[in-house]
Amino acid sequence: MLVRYDRVMSKTQPSVTTDCLIPAPPETLSIDFANTLYWRGADTPTETFGTLDDLLTWCREQAGVPAGLADACRVRDKDDEPAMLARALALREALYRLFHAQAEQREPHADDLALLGGFLAEAAPRVALARIDGAYAWRIGGAGATLEALLSPVLWSAIDLLGGARLAKVKRCANDACQWLFIDDSKNGSRRWCSMSSCGNRAKAYRHYHKVD
Repeated sequence: MLVRYDRVMSKTQPSVTTDCLIPAPPETLSIDFANTLYWRGADTPTETFGTLDDLLTWCREQAGVPAGLADACRVRDKDDEPAMLARALALREALYRLFHAQAEQREPHADDLALLGGFLAEAAPRVALARIDGAYAWRIGGAGATLEALLSPVLWSAIDLLGGARLAKVKRCANDACQWLFIDDSKNGSRRWCSMSSCGNRAKAYRHYHKVD
């Protein structure tokens, strides 16, 4: 859920502008970003980001990026939108491969780590934590209208997850046509499907149909 940016609740917080506050992202945001290409195993996967506007909308609605920052990125890169989108998609695919490697308990590719490292080096720094309307947000410092600043919540989430205890819980849906990533927080760690109501039920129906009497 997005938080409001119009006022800082604590009087001890420094004065900030609305464009400098971004909600503290959950660890799963980076996985959500990786999953924006879905049904990866299908003949024609479904792409969420067909245009740069699709990416900007996702960043505002899902990552909590202020509209001012998203709009500034659009204006700055108006003549180079395809290249900007291509870089965002390259980051997404690198994140997917990193998490997929973890799910399969194999070593990540050095190129994917290097690409993520390059983005992280340019991400907006988290300067201070602000309490706003019952939620927390990061005040960012020195953020220009760049792709790295726009994707900062995704990058923060990625590094927090990759360096955290929940990384071992990252899995990939057992449906080869789906290949959705998720974090298995089940008690016994036996979750196999992105959702029992979708891929899980499909698998049950398939097994029932092909059951030998």
